[in-house]
Amino acid sequence: MSQFSLQVGLTPEGPCSYLPGQQERLGVAMDRELHSPLGYQALIRLGFRRSGSTVYKPMCEACNACQPLRINANEFIPSKSQKRILNKLSAFTWEVKTEMDNEWFALYERYITTRHQSGSMFPASEEQFFEFSQAEWLPSHFLHIYENNILIAIAVTDILIDSVSAMYTFFEPEHVLSLGTVSILIQLKLCKQLQKNWLYPGYQIDDCPAMKYKDRYKPNQKLVNMVWQG
Repeated sequence: MSQFSLQVGLTPEGPCSYLPGQQERLGVAMDRELHSPLGYQALIRLGFRRSGSTVYKPMCEACNACQPLRINANEFIPSKSQKRILNKLSAFTWEVKTEMDNEWFALYERYITTRHQSGSMFPASEEQFFEFSQAEWLPSHFLHIYENNILIAIAVTDILIDSVSAMYTFFEPEHVLSLGTVSILIQLKLCKQLQKNWLYPGYQIDDCPAMKYKDRYKPNQKLVNMVWQG
């Protein structure tokens, strides 16, 4: 990767969304020329993520719990529990689309109401969803997952130059299987299908149960002192 200068703006500190008692501060990539598919590919390698068109990275003064993580799609070895889920994928079909099916919002609303009623995204809003899920400089891709032709999950999936980024997933909240796991496993299949090396699922936070699952997909690498280590 060629070198480039990077201008980062810092947000004010505020309560952390994941760890009680911690203060959160984000570094925001300000360079407009990096707000492109190629630029974002370079930034995600440096540990950045996006929310809408904003590209950010935790830069907290007293905490470094958020660890960028990426899964090696070509060398992925499923665990016993992941193998059991993979064996059930024959009952599912999936397709990547540039627009979502008409019934997407009813599914999203059930998911938010059941799983995140105490969060900032409740009540579910179409406008808010598109504000954080889409970037004006990046083509939109939505992984649709079906069971018996019924939509059960959608994963907002950024398809980049040499990788895929799992941006956000919502699913049927009462399903007997872990559809979050199903989505990651299918995104790993998508990586191999598209001949991409890496799946970026976001930040691993060991002390946050909701963000700890990412390390279960092996082999993976974490960005430590700006070096990917696995």
